[in-house]
Amino acid sequence: MPEAFDVLAALIRVDRSPSLGLAARSLAAAGVPVFPCVVEGKRPLTRRGFLDASSDPEQVAAWWSRTPDANIGIPTGTASGAVVVDVDVHGPQDGRAAYQRATDAGLVDGAGLLVRTPTGGAHVYFPATPGREQRSWQAATAGIDFRGDGGYIIAPPSRRIIDGHVRRYEVADIAAHSVGTVDAARLRDFLDPRPVTPPRAEGTSMAVDGKRLAAWVAGRGEGERNRSLFWAACRLAENGVPPAEALDALGAAAQSAGLGDREITTTVRSAYRATHPAPEPTSDRRSQSAGRWFGRSASPPPATLGRAGL
Repeated sequence: MPEAFDVLAALIRVDRSPSLGLAARSLAAAGVPVFPCVVEGKRPLTRRGFLDASSDPEQVAAWWSRTPDANIGIPTGTASGAVVVDVDVHGPQDGRAAYQRATDAGLVDGAGLLVRTPTGGAHVYFPATPGREQRSWQAATAGIDFRGDGGYIIAPPSRRIIDGHVRRYEVADIAAHSVGTVDAARLRDFLDPRPVTPPRAEGTSMAVDGKRLAAWVAGRGEGERNRSLFWAACRLAENGVPPAEALDALGAAAQSAGLGDREITTTVRSAYRATHPAPEPTSDRRSQSAGRWFGRSASPPPATLGRAGL
């Protein structure tokens, strides 16, 4: 598996390359497997798509000599050493709010590189977890996909035509903090909070129900923990339990299931917002904060995290 830092460093180097062919060859020279995709599109040009990805300089040169303006595809997961959280902003889909929630919960702290996509979304790069397969998945309702083993991503400086304008995939931010892996299963659990086997309601006592819900949450395993906490908090919210009491009732149980304090607090708050939505504010600090990474301006925002991190 290639080193993730080599992948991230190579993407930074080719970000402003004037030639897609030159960028593809540069990535291959750094050991990053690439393959050609249709001009200004995402569909692979090779028969087996990302399975054909190669870092062989002769093969890569041959591909781009045939199609000089082909976009650059990179397989994700073990093949490249990098996985990507894809924050979609397209039509009715907008994953920025969900990504902000995941940020608040501490689930994406290890991000190493953020690439702004032509539609205004983002590809957030993380090192792949050594020795552990992390399959690609979609959380469609959240507007976020995960590109891991069995997937691929379009890399800078590839281009697309959006509303009649040429827009590039471009590096928007680089982490100066410690870069680390992402727990894809836990992230999916957080973004898609649907319980699998809810407990049967017995009686009407809220104290009894709270204990039953807590016991049920405590027994959830990986892939169910966050969904179950969200569902249980929604039930308490529907029955008029104050948020602080719900956090007291479910917090210890969620911790015993393996969730962290930040994630527990964020999930319970999200459940209460979903159950009792507040009016849309005229200004939102979180939206302003997210705008640092997800702005739609043509030029990238300042690299406030610093470019020295890699």
